[in-house]
Amino acid sequence: MTIRVLLVDDQPLLRVAFTLVLDSQPDLSVAGEAEDGATAVRLAAEQRPDVVLMDVRMPGMDGIEATRRIVEESPDTKVLILTTFDLDEYAFAGLRAGASGFLLKNAQPAELLSAIRSVAAGDAVVAPRITRRLLDHFADRLPDGGSPDRAAGAIESLTARERIVLVQVARGLSNAEVAAELQLAEATVKTHVSRILLKLGLRDRVQAVVFAYENRLVRPT
Repeated sequence: MTIRVLLVDDQPLLRVAFTLVLDSQPDLSVAGEAEDGATAVRLAAEQRPDVVLMDVRMPGMDGIEATRRIVEESPDTKVLILTTFDLDEYAFAGLRAGASGFLLKNAQPAELLSAIRSVAAGDAVVAPRITRRLLDHFADRLPDGGSPDRAAGAIESLTARERIVLVQVARGLSNAEVAAELQLAEATVKTHVSRILLKLGLRDRVQAVVFAYENRLVRPT
């Protein structure tokens, strides 16, 4: 199956470079190009790409608002944020808006291709530890997450074990590390994580980490 990618960047040369890289792969194709957020939202609705490669600093509607709208209007489309620094405030905002991860603009072509394929497969491309470091850095800007009643209800739906697993994931532990910490089989931890995401209505582990921070289940160290 071909993975269709929408390229969003206000710099034409970067779009050309990304197109050349993607067109060299038999399983990837460019579904369209946009130079601003508003066009990205429209094209995402029209073309239904599998992945949007999203710049954030653009004139008009920026990539954060575009990400939020695409996630809401085209839930099957995954967004991969492009950023300059791994502690960029825009990457943080993009994760909160619903992106499945972020990628540095100076990433090697192999990293770009791997990230697109991972996001298309439903995985997050930001390691939990990096996500935690990012959230630690900007934690003072985190409001309480969403509706307090709704968040409390979602948290209450978790079993005691699931809540413990969520906290461990939010602390940056992998499934294997959580399994070792809690003396569980790794497959059991994976099942717990899947149920947590389903109950909380989250897309991936990155969103689970953001949820835990926003609702004060974990705090910066």
